[in-house]
Amino acid sequence: MNRHGSLVAKLGSALALIVLAEILIADGNGAVVGGFAFAWIIALVLTRRVIWNDGAALLALIAGAGLAVVLVDDPSVLGWVLFWTAISLAALLPRHRFDDALAWMRRLGWHAMSAVVAPLKDAARLSMVHQRRGPPSGGIRAIGAVVALPLVGGAVFVGLFANANPLIGQAFSRIVLPDPWAVTWRTVFGLCVLVTVWASLRPSRRTTRASRIDERSIGMAFEPGVATLILSLVTFNAIFAVENALDIAFLWSGAGLPAGVTMADYAHRGAYSLIVTALLAAMFVLLALRPGSAAAASPLVRRLVTVWIVQNLLLVASSALRTLDYVDAYGMTVLRLSALAWMGLVATGLALIGWRLLARKSAAWLINANALAAVTVLVAASVVDLGATAAAWNVRTTLARGKAGPPLDLCYMARLGSSSLVSLAMLERHAKRAGLRDRLAYLRWENQTETADAQADWRRWTPRNARRLATVRAMFGTNAPRLQSAPDGRNCAGLILPPLSVEGPSAPSSAPAPQMPSPGIPAPKPLTLGAQQ
Repeated sequence: MNRHGSLVAKLGSALALIVLAEILIADGNGAVVGGFAFAWIIALVLTRRVIWNDGAALLALIAGAGLAVVLVDDPSVLGWVLFWTAISLAALLPRHRFDDALAWMRRLGWHAMSAVVAPLKDAARLSMVHQRRGPPSGGIRAIGAVVALPLVGGAVFVGLFANANPLIGQAFSRIVLPDPWAVTWRTVFGLCVLVTVWASLRPSRRTTRASRIDERSIGMAFEPGVATLILSLVTFNAIFAVENALDIAFLWSGAGLPAGVTMADYAHRGAYSLIVTALLAAMFVLLALRPGSAAAASPLVRRLVTVWIVQNLLLVASSALRTLDYVDAYGMTVLRLSALAWMGLVATGLALIGWRLLARKSAAWLINANALAAVTVLVAASVVDLGATAAAWNVRTTLARGKAGPPLDLCYMARLGSSSLVSLAMLERHAKRAGLRDRLAYLRWENQTETADAQADWRRWTPRNARRLATVRAMFGTNAPRLQSAPDGRNCAGLILPPLSVEGPSAPSSAPAPQMPSPGIPAPKPLTLGAQQ
């Protein structure tokens, strides 16, 4: 295929993908998102055969196909970003081998920014090519000059006749024009699809010119002497030893805390600040002890850094334990689950920094190893429904521990949407009290109805929600549960709202004032399966 034919094929593929996106994903976010992803892969394979001759690009394309399967099962923003990254790597790798992750982050960033103007630049190049070949006899301008007068004149006369003849006017009045806002949205959406797709079909050559890491430039602006480093590391190790000793004494051993300090305060307040501390420590090691420097060659400095990294790992472990203690007291959420994953990444990064120093690995090795760890966690987060994981943990803990377990926040469970559907059904099935069963049945049925309504739209249908609905329907069927009458509605936890007071909002209340929770500590209402709620 010649160059002109290749351009025509890419243009046709881009237009076909725009039409497909308008049909599938402009008004839907179901399994059709994964279908569009597969169509994009097919278009890339058909129009850029060079990918088949590059092993790294082919591997990236296979990874993109795997992420497209994830998008079919349960679409998410994270899954789409990972898919775009894989498809962009497949488009760029034939022009440049993979060297280090940091350089490729810059390339992908430039690839995303240049995508906005790429269609305009290609259109300008095509126009210049036609100009060099001479003015065409039947170009767009020539056609426009021929049809301009008939179109404008015809429109004027039709308008005059529509005003003079009621039959023509009524015929025109029956014409329903599309909503201008809908047309605008569809146009903008199509342009966004064009920008995104065209960048992979015709990637800019400048995106592969990012230079790889220069190890000599890392830390050149911050290179203290060996004596300063030794004094700093001794000081830092002593400070960290105090914090770790306190964690071992009160957090790990379970000893009683001093008066006025609760375990919730101790566990919650330090979890994230200690992670910041560990990140600052890692940055210090990277900047001050680059391989080949005088400090890195000092045996004493290397020993002190090793001790400090071990202390930082203990600090991260203490942060994770603080979070787990807080989860044990107040339940699991998506944010707390994500925080635990982030702490695992920080611990992995610290271990890799220590190994890099001891084994004298390059900066590119360290960056690639950390990038691989981060991608692994992100892919796992796109495959696993964190909301469903948090809901299942809370329900299992409630069923196993009852009143001794953490309080179950039904409002949070309801906010999770379809992710909590199966967990709510399991909780309802094991509820013993009629009042609690009524609340859970209400929340489960609301969730089930919303999920079923979404599944009824083929653009929003997903296999994962289909499996959830099948599980719940096997437990309770498809009929609505018999619920207690709630004339004034229910709150987010399924509790029946009391009727409004006849005295109005200014009537005095005899109920005691609620106690405000301490800063940073929520005050959830306990929910156990053995209590009437």
